[in-house]
Amino acid sequence: MLDIAIIWEWLAFAVRWLHVVTAIAWIGSSFYFIALDLGLRKSPHLPVGAFGEEWQVHGGGFYHIQKYLVAPEHMPEHLTWFKWESYATWLSGAALLMIVYWVGGELYLIDPEKADLALWQGILISAASLSIGWLVYDFLCKSPLGDHPTVLMILLFILLVAMGWGYDQIFTGRATLLHLGAFTATIMTANVFFIIIPNQKIVVADLKAGRTPDAKYGKIAKLRSMHNNYLTLPVVFLMLSNHYPLAFASEYNWVIAALVFLMGVTIRHYFNTKHAGGKAPMWTWLATAILFIFIIHLSMLPMWKDGSYEASETRPLTPTEQVFASASGFDEIRSIVPGRCAMCHAREPVYEGIHWAPKGVVLETDADIVRAAREIYLQSGVTNAMPPANVSYMEEDERRKIVDWYRAAREKAPFGVALQ
Repeated sequence: MLDIAIIWEWLAFAVRWLHVVTAIAWIGSSFYFIALDLGLRKSPHLPVGAFGEEWQVHGGGFYHIQKYLVAPEHMPEHLTWFKWESYATWLSGAALLMIVYWVGGELYLIDPEKADLALWQGILISAASLSIGWLVYDFLCKSPLGDHPTVLMILLFILLVAMGWGYDQIFTGRATLLHLGAFTATIMTANVFFIIIPNQKIVVADLKAGRTPDAKYGKIAKLRSMHNNYLTLPVVFLMLSNHYPLAFASEYNWVIAALVFLMGVTIRHYFNTKHAGGKAPMWTWLATAILFIFIIHLSMLPMWKDGSYEASETRPLTPTEQVFASASGFDEIRSIVPGRCAMCHAREPVYEGIHWAPKGVVLETDADIVRAAREIYLQSGVTNAMPPANVSYMEEDERRKIVDWYRAAREKAPFGVALQ
């Protein structure tokens, strides 16, 4: 039987795989060129207009690389552009955001205990917010502050912290950190699409027309590229955070994110200084360790709870949740799931070593269960991923009842329900 939920899950897996692969390509090329740029050396034999050169060895061969601040005297016949890595990373990430947090918004995006929003309103906020950062950041870069890089970076940091706090007032903890990562990644990709590549194209056009390119275009592009360099590591952390409740399921998740941005600065400062040939600033590792210890401390403070048990019991069900609550077999499911899963997936877990619900998913009340219907179906019905190692001894007959219940609900709304 064609199972839309399973196909959708594999689609999410494929898009996530694409996103990781393209991100590796983008981050790799970004780190390489920053290191290359900082490691350039002067030489008395450089061609006219060349700023510096670098000799490298890799794969059994030697590479001789020279950089021109503006452009060479003659345009080379072959010119490699580095842009699709960035575009593909953002596009695949946007697709993954839609698959997980828009289609699955009732579970992963909207937190009814924080804001009384319809799913479409949450999606609208999600989409609109991603462009705000770029517009503000671009305005600041083009203002007189663009000549003061340190002040500009401080203002960017304040913007990111403010957005993290804002997201946390509306979204689930998991969605908060993920959206802050997407917000930052949008700034980075927009830098490439709207500034870095267009400026390089202007230089190429001037060369082809026999004009002398203006050095300001390269200077502007380099500034944006350096910003991207310092933002990369925090973005990677934020994208990975959805796997770690210690990061997102906390009242202080936006503060944790702020400290991670500072860690990105200290780590990159060390490597950038080292690549530039200067003395490696060892203090940056101490600063990074202190920040990380503070993050661990924040994660051990009272965890953010997905509302009280009483609030969950009295909360009105959404139309999608009502479909699952009224589907055949739910009376049995409402005893199977809490009995086999709530020892861990509870507001106050009782299983030894579990201090908070894994992934922030609680399965105690009817509202909890129907909200997580698709995940229950995939994790405990179609597969035996949950409970892990079947520690609560869920029986095959119980898994079959989960499958039958979910598919019974899907028959009432085949497409919309299957993707929730």
